Amino acid sequence: QVQLVESGGGLVQAGGSLRLSCAFSRGISSVNVMGWYRQAPGKQREMVSIITSGDSTNYANSVKGRFTISRDNAKNTVYLQMNSLKSEDTAVYYCYAIFRGSAYWGQGTQVTVSS
Repeated sequence: QVQLVESGGGLVQAGGSLRLSCAFSRGISSVNVMGWYRQAPGKQREMVSIITSGDSTNYANSVKGRFTISRDNAKNTVYLQMNSLKSEDTAVYYCYAIFRGSAYWGQGTQVTVSS
């Protein structure tokens, strides 16, 4: 069974940091794309950052320079380091993977940034 399990969300003050983790139930070295999306209340789900099997990365303009995505193939885990958090970063963050032509989502982890 293919699963994505996120962890690391929580409550943090503005300007603080959090690191999200996404553990994949299969080897991520063969995963084409993994990444993070988020959905704030009343808004559509949006891409935050993605990383490819070749380690190319892409970021939403709103998080560039503050967030960093990385992957550890040995641990089958993708990370999202979030620094200088703002209240507008408050959302449920979802891990995402494209594996063997199919898309998979994690259950989501809440990130709340207090101002």
